[in-house]
Amino acid sequence: MKIKKNQNLFQRLRSNFLTGLVLITPIILTIYLLWGVINFIDDKVIPWFPNKYNPSTYLGKDIPGLGVMTFLIFTTIVGMVTKGFFGRQLIKFWESLVDRTPVFRSIYNALKQIAETVFTKSDQTFKSACLVEYPRRGIWVVAFVSTITRGEIKEKINKDEILTVFVPTTPNPTSGFLLFIPKKDVIMLKMSVENAAKLVISAGLVVPEYNEKIK
Repeated sequence: MKIKKNQNLFQRLRSNFLTGLVLITPIILTIYLLWGVINFIDDKVIPWFPNKYNPSTYLGKDIPGLGVMTFLIFTTIVGMVTKGFFGRQLIKFWESLVDRTPVFRSIYNALKQIAETVFTKSDQTFKSACLVEYPRRGIWVVAFVSTITRGEIKEKINKDEILTVFVPTTPNPTSGFLLFIPKKDVIMLKMSVENAAKLVISAGLVVPEYNEKIK
């Protein structure tokens, strides 16, 4: 009986430990990563400060986050400048130089596309997540509904209602395939676009919670 009690106690302690580990690990990793990013930016930005303008010269120690604040302010100013006429012309001149450099051009355009996709806010976002059979019947993929198909494409297909659907690739959802599919062949999902994107990026490892009772 004592052996069974000890085993039950050990199992409870083990279960409690694993539960606590699941809760604590994301918090610790998040703090660690954020602190690492702050230190990385500080280490890159603060050395550009002239000594007479660096507060650490007078305080005798570095101020955590000073480089991050400087980076945020500088980036905001750059954004304000580039919205003006002179800024737009400068960007056009820079991108014309980039287009003449074969290797650098490919890297720059790829990073620019990813940055615009991640950081740019727009009203023209995906409406919802869905399932479609692709590349053949019986194989399902997660996709995103862009809009209802209109214009020449709709007229040429000549169906009742067509949806414009984007099928992303894993693990880079910024690339993929644009499909025009009859609405009756599209299964709409209750999960948000953000959760569907996490599912695609993680190659199916991060599965959003789903309450089967809710229909």
